[in-house]
Amino acid sequence: MPTAVTEGIHVTVEARYLDDHSKPDEKRFTFAYLVTIENGGATRVQLKRRHWIITDGDGKVQDVEGPGVVGQEPILDPGQAHRYQSGAVLTTPVGTMEGTYEMHELGGRIFQAEIPRFGLQRPGALH
Repeated sequence: MPTAVTEGIHVTVEARYLDDHSKPDEKRFTFAYLVTIENGGATRVQLKRRHWIITDGDGKVQDVEGPGVVGQEPILDPGQAHRYQSGAVLTTPVGTMEGTYEMHELGGRIFQAEIPRFGLQRPGALH
């Protein structure tokens, strides 16, 4: 599973293809991804914003930005982790996602935690 570490924040992503929610004949390929964000640092942090870069198999790039993740702005004390699941729909059977989370430390400092690039792939799409 792809993992990135930024200033003690570990972000791990696991993706899977959702065959029952996809319609290949209509160029609709649906994927779910599970994200684990763990605070390995020494300071409490809060995830305030997300920025995703989604690239499909044709090279089309979509930027998605917004507050929090799935309606939450989790606070993580040192050693704590937050997990959530979300999804993406592409018009191609393969693609990638990557991005950043805007993290706020208790003292007011703000930094960007990297979300590692991970693949989205319909089984059998690549040989």
